[in-house]
Amino acid sequence: MTDLTVLVVDDDFMVAGIHTKFVDRTPGFRVVGVAATGEAALAEIRRLRPDLVLLDVHLPDRTGIEVLRELRADGDDTGVVMVTAAREAETVRAAAAGGAAHYLVKPFEYDDLRARLEAFRAAHRALAEGEPAAQDDIDAVFAPVVTTRPAVLPKGLSPETADAVLAALGGAEELSAAECCEVVGISRVSARRYLEHFVNHGQVEVRLKYGGAGRPERRYRLR
Repeated sequence: MTDLTVLVVDDDFMVAGIHTKFVDRTPGFRVVGVAATGEAALAEIRRLRPDLVLLDVHLPDRTGIEVLRELRADGDDTGVVMVTAAREAETVRAAAAGGAAHYLVKPFEYDDLRARLEAFRAAHRALAEGEPAAQDDIDAVFAPVVTTRPAVLPKGLSPETADAVLAALGGAEELSAAECCEVVGISRVSARRYLEHFVNHGQVEVRLKYGGAGRPERRYRLR
């Protein structure tokens, strides 16, 4: 299979350069363009027809979420990975609703982006044009969604908030309950309930961070 083409969208040329190097360093991917505004991004997507767009949220003329929504309104199903410092729950939910494949919070290491690029490539290959998709191929696309949460949640936990908590964890290397509550917009007690629920079901792992006096801090991350 030929390399998947990527458009990098970021208004900071230094950051765009770093992301470009990260992509070109990943086997199977090739950057074909860079855009610094939402308007330029839309124009380059229509001109270049990339397989994937690394899309920042904070752009000078419009938000990356608005760019994503305009693409989908036009019937454009180009793959999109949000690459941004934005951590607000509303933004994360909007990205998910707009069909973003992944959401990666800046700053991040190369391996963080590589893992998401490889996941996107696996899903892209699974639905390559040709024979009808087998169940394993379909699972490669939907497994990250359908397996992230048990079908039945304990009383008092909502599916929407559970998704938001998992999205927050997916956008960070790890979070404490206090950090999670700020990102999702719920109380610390509620955040702890969701996090511990996911720990009990093997979806999230926890480590203890020892510091000064007092109890160690519990830090959570997706498995």
